[in-house]
Amino acid sequence: MNNFELEALINAELKPDSIKDYSPNGLQVQGRDEIKTIVTGVTACQDLIDAAIEQNADAILVHHGYFWRGEPQQIRGMKYQRIKKLIEYGINLYGYHLPLDIHPTLGNNAQLAKRLGIELLGGLEPDNPVSIPVYGKLSTPMTLAQFEQQVATVLNRAPLVIDGGQQTRIETVGLCTGGAQDFIDLAASQGMDAYLSGEISERTTFSAREQGVHYIAAGHHATERYGVKALGEWIAQQHGLNVHFIDIDNPA
Repeated sequence: MNNFELEALINAELKPDSIKDYSPNGLQVQGRDEIKTIVTGVTACQDLIDAAIEQNADAILVHHGYFWRGEPQQIRGMKYQRIKKLIEYGINLYGYHLPLDIHPTLGNNAQLAKRLGIELLGGLEPDNPVSIPVYGKLSTPMTLAQFEQQVATVLNRAPLVIDGGQQTRIETVGLCTGGAQDFIDLAASQGMDAYLSGEISERTTFSAREQGVHYIAAGHHATERYGVKALGEWIAQQHGLNVHFIDIDNPA
């Protein structure tokens, strides 16, 4: 498949023009024209690039790519070393950020909710058809301890949990993967029993305690493994390319 053809078919599925983002979505670094093998991963770090070289990959597809708003524009240091390797080996780099978070089936939110037994019911942002945070209900209500254990089992890491102190059992859950802890206030205003994201800030603790909503910080990387993995599997199934998901460990 041609590299621009691959970009076009992913764009048609994820619809990046539907949402404003902090980085460009699509083909970020152009490589060879023909693509047969793709490596997918969460972040386009040097370890993932080296793994793609070992796999003789023609492309890398990630959630966290390059050229973020506000970052230095110079291509030097770590950024230079990464891009140099991509160009040297002719590897295309595709990055999809928010469009991959919000996709209703392949997205990070949808994929994590499915694994945690949460039936998604809609967006947490009222009247926003492309709401980044979402909400749903657990198929079986749980205590906070039970939900904490379920998250730990699914993600293979212990989450950091703040007890909101009011609900004895959790049924409604707000959810947004990655660094979306500040949506906890929106979750509280929408009456959620709990809110789950990847990271936590100092202020998040008091938002949880004072508004009576449990907070679960399950890891930025851990909560965002599954969208790009699902997207790669979709490409393999629908378009017959060789796709390999590689999970580069990240405790954050």
